[in-house]
Amino acid sequence: MASTRKTGPMLKQKEIWLDHKDRKEQLAQSDNDAKPTYFGYERVARNQKTDLVIQHFNSVARHYDFMNSLLSFGIHHLWKRMAVKMMGLAPGDRIVDVCGGTADLAILAARDIGPAGKVLVYDINRAMIQAGLHKVAHKDIAPRIGYVQGNAETISFPDHRFDAAMVGFGIRNVTNMQKGFEEMYRVLKPGGKMMCLEFSRPTFAPFRWLYDIYSFYIMPFLGELIAGSRQAYTHLPESIRMFPLPDELSDLLTKIGFSRVSYRSLTNGIAVIHLAIK
Repeated sequence: MASTRKTGPMLKQKEIWLDHKDRKEQLAQSDNDAKPTYFGYERVARNQKTDLVIQHFNSVARHYDFMNSLLSFGIHHLWKRMAVKMMGLAPGDRIVDVCGGTADLAILAARDIGPAGKVLVYDINRAMIQAGLHKVAHKDIAPRIGYVQGNAETISFPDHRFDAAMVGFGIRNVTNMQKGFEEMYRVLKPGGKMMCLEFSRPTFAPFRWLYDIYSFYIMPFLGELIAGSRQAYTHLPESIRMFPLPDELSDLLTKIGFSRVSYRSLTNGIAVIHLAIK
């Protein structure tokens, strides 16, 4: 299916980043399974997106951690540490790490919850889970981390099960984003904490232009050179530019029922930590 938008930093930024009207329309349709959705800039059937996401991560799982560090110059580790710290986890907490992938957030959280706590990495992609298992296997916190393969839209745990839910750079890939957040809300105990770490639009316009050049030229080139997948690292910057801005995501979380919704922008707005309480 052809892309609905052009890419390239020489275009006007309104052609690269969704405008407010388009983002509002996309959010309004996020809980409507009868409507098509987006995979990057491509408009696809909803049942097709899940398959595309699985294929996408199958192609990059082996290089995923290295590419994250390379493309972010290692800053993603600082973002993740800050995000977990802001959750204020306590010893004995039970946490679900939605779209947990290679377990970076789970490893950080496991250090805060002590031997009585548990983090469950919940991810739809087996290759990513296997990469996480390999990374965690010989760490002293390994017994605190479990793994479940499943869809974030239908988390396979009963209501009020977890003290905290977190998702890092994964909610963009959930076909029905609103359902993903609703499921996190459902499995949280009353008073439970939700944290979402996600990419966003840089706030300083000249820096945003440089970021677009980097995203649409350098990222795909390095993705092809190192991970063998130019497509995966073309989809990445496209999906970021389709994602709601922080205030818009805050409105969605409030609509779902979360309270004390807040966010903190990082590195000129490239990433944002969203926090909320059930």
